Amino acid sequence: MFTGIIETKGSIVSVAKGAKGSRLTINAKGIMDDVKLGDSIAVNGVCLTAAEIKGDTFTADVMEETLRRSNLGSLKPGSEVNLERAMAAGGRFGGHIVSGHIDGTGTITSFVNEGNAIWVTVEAPPSILNLIVEKGSIAIDGISLTVAYIDSKCFKVSIIPHTSSETNLTSKKVGDKVNLENDIIGKYVEKLMGLSGDGMKTGNGSSSLTKSKLFENGFI
Repeated sequence: MFTGIIETKGSIVSVAKGAKGSRLTINAKGIMDDVKLGDSIAVNGVCLTAAEIKGDTFTADVMEETLRRSNLGSLKPGSEVNLERAMAAGGRFGGHIVSGHIDGTGTITSFVNEGNAIWVTVEAPPSILNLIVEKGSIAIDGISLTVAYIDSKCFKVSIIPHTSSETNLTSKKVGDKVNLENDIIGKYVEKLMGLSGDGMKTGNGSSSLTKSKLFENGFI
């Protein structure tokens, strides 16, 4: 489990592409002091396993399903990535519950400066937008952020200077793909209500959970 509070930025050392899947070697100087083989590290929000460790680098295998769901397939040597080790027991929970299991990608459509903040607009598919609420949480490339605006086509977040300097988000360009992970609580509610990703009934939801029951208990 992760919190979406990025520890450091790293860079891709090499990409070995196979017929199905890839093997990434990542320079992660600054967080390698206690990393062991088999440890989980979120790379742009994607939970990967350290399969090899050498100095300030670790190597991880990325399966085809992960490449389909995320932007890891577009990485190349020199690409900057956000890095976070799995949360330690007893550590501060500064962000929100982030599993490292990406739901899909979105596309950055604009950056707008406002005082000391930068507004970032991300266009995303309905399956992701339907699980976003204003003032709720979203992980963008592994960064825990608060949603400041949402409509039927996009959502917006406002980036403070610390987030801008410690992550790779504002170094991206309009048109770049970003990894998105919805708040896991919303996904469980969707499942219990028998809804599909587009908000429609699946036909196999047998739960007695209803919108009125959620409302009565303060969830809506």
